Amino acid sequence: MAELSSNLLLIAFYVYLASTILFAVSLTGKKFKNKAGEEKNKSALLGYISSVIALLFSLGYFITRWIAAGHAPVSNLFEYTTFFGIMMALAFVIIYPIYKLNVLGFITMPIVMLIIAYASMFPSEISPLIPALQSYWLKIHVITTALGQGILAIGFAGGLIYLLRVIDFKKNDKQVKAIEFVLYSLISVIGFILITSTFNALNYEAQFSYINEKGIETEMAYNLPALVGPNESVLLTEGRMSPFFNVHPNIKSGDLNTVIWSLFSGLVLYYFIRLITRRKVGELIQPLLRGVSPQVADEISYRAIAIGFPIFTLGGLIFAMIWAQIAWTRFWAWDPKEVWALITFLFYAAYLHLRLSRGWLGERSAWLCVIGFAIIMFNLIFVNLVIAGLHSYA
Repeated sequence: MAELSSNLLLIAFYVYLASTILFAVSLTGKKFKNKAGEEKNKSALLGYISSVIALLFSLGYFITRWIAAGHAPVSNLFEYTTFFGIMMALAFVIIYPIYKLNVLGFITMPIVMLIIAYASMFPSEISPLIPALQSYWLKIHVITTALGQGILAIGFAGGLIYLLRVIDFKKNDKQVKAIEFVLYSLISVIGFILITSTFNALNYEAQFSYINEKGIETEMAYNLPALVGPNESVLLTEGRMSPFFNVHPNIKSGDLNTVIWSLFSGLVLYYFIRLITRRKVGELIQPLLRGVSPQVADEISYRAIAIGFPIFTLGGLIFAMIWAQIAWTRFWAWDPKEVWALITFLFYAAYLHLRLSRGWLGERSAWLCVIGFAIIMFNLIFVNLVIAGLHSYA
């Protein structure tokens, strides 16, 4: 059953790729007219059908892995991140028929693919739940949170579309630099996948002994060359790269090392694209958005956030606090994950307030959508990987 779930996820990934290609063709290819003279875009329809099929395969993965594991498959970084990507795809499948904005598929499907590919770089073996997670609140809290974040991610896609549509890339102002940084961040995920896959194929491993946060000497394995090392570390594997410096024991040095490699490889990829095309990355995408109404993109982002915000609040704060009270006899502990969940809640609450009460529409609203998604990803990537806390088991 575990092998079946993996195969279903792999099939889903390639069908998401097919959907991306079809939506890209719908933006660049020829449109056909029916007998009534109305333009029909068959590629867009096929792209949407492909996204639905991919979602069904994804849900098949989720159900079969649940059966194989005996618990909801959202208990580690691989499982949660994969499910987050699936929930983004679900939100897209629901929202697309309302607006039929083809570029939404062109932007959303690659992001879903990147999220699933990113998740696949982490250990995917099924393992028993640790005692702290053996509760029905696991599926209630985590599934609701992922669903809320998946819908909020569509808000990011709408905001990104708006900015790519209206920004003048001939200028080199702060807006252009900011949107290029956003695109560089997405490219860094590709860099992470490439660099991790490369060193995994080479069976790279470096063993370190170090002193952990409890003052106990233990060992750790790196699967990428060490730019930063664990606290008071000693390299045990001959012929491997020594770190430039060691970090505090409360920082997960191996994961921090991976983040640094990802950012570096993303930078190389970004400038390679710039060098080959002699154009900004956003400038390459903008011609595909010429027929897009900025107002429609703005409305999509707002509606997605208006729906996703209460769902995230329910799962990420209310259900989380109930479970914390049951598990730890206190509903709040200022754990890094809890703090960033609160920051996410406050940010989107401020977004809705500014939009509804202060009339923040258009560009200002779009930028808030992008920043909100950056907060979600910071919590998912940096807080999970680098900062130790009560949620470190994930």
